[in-house]
Amino acid sequence: MLNRSAPIAGLSALAPKYDVILSDVWGVVHDGRTHTSSAADALTRFRAGGGTVVLITNAPRPRKPIQRMLDNFGLPREAYDTIVSSGDVTVGLIAERGGAPLHHIGPPRDLSLFEAVAERTGERPPLLPLDQAEYVVCTGFFEDDESPDPYMPTLRAMKARNLPMICANPDIVVHSGPDLLWCAGALAERYAGMGGAVTMAGKPYAMIYEAALKEASALRKTPIDRGRILAIGDGLFTDIRGAAAQGFDALFVTSGVHRDLLHPDAGEDDWSVDEVAYRTLLAEAGAAPAAHLRDLAW
Repeated sequence: MLNRSAPIAGLSALAPKYDVILSDVWGVVHDGRTHTSSAADALTRFRAGGGTVVLITNAPRPRKPIQRMLDNFGLPREAYDTIVSSGDVTVGLIAERGGAPLHHIGPPRDLSLFEAVAERTGERPPLLPLDQAEYVVCTGFFEDDESPDPYMPTLRAMKARNLPMICANPDIVVHSGPDLLWCAGALAERYAGMGGAVTMAGKPYAMIYEAALKEASALRKTPIDRGRILAIGDGLFTDIRGAAAQGFDALFVTSGVHRDLLHPDAGEDDWSVDEVAYRTLLAEAGAAPAAHLRDLAW
């Protein structure tokens, strides 16, 4: 039996124990610029052995544009069965509010979210200025190089009207190649700290896992045994904490969002984990994976 948080060489050490993998996307199967070939190979092999792979992502867009992005990154479709995104969950949350006017915080590339609502309901929700909105949907920052500070006046104006926020991406930061980018979760965290009402549509919260399990059960045509689910991710505070809350085992990829802390001296031949930093992160996350490895591989 593996010790909690034991290092392993590859997914093959764990694969026979599981029927379903819920794999994170950014930081596991791509880095924001290109796909990770070893991860694609590992997931493809798992599927070839009879397993089901659901890509589960905090991307604030519906699955169709995410699949196009993955195609552009070169990720083979053989590596996964389906995609469940926090954008998909957000579409459902918006649809539940009918035609209530909302204010969108996020870049134009995320507007596909509202087109997906129109496809589901037959009506695109009204996107209005903040002072005319009944709630706010936050998908991210208007520009990739922005920080949270300039958004504080907007958050204060929201709190003054007690507007609820739907956060379509609970991630705080992600890597895009060598760059570290802020995500919608950073704004949601600040708004919640001000006493604002926030609904989180993605990991580590339950709604996205419920959606993923529904998809997996439909694909396998049978109820899913939670003891035979493996979550894979690079975020201790999203992927690993979320898996623990759902009772799933988890495999942690150390070269993702936490790589600067866990691999401070990373070089071509040395990607050893800083054990002190790792133990500190595990304590902060309040959850530990079943095993870890640098990059997802078979």
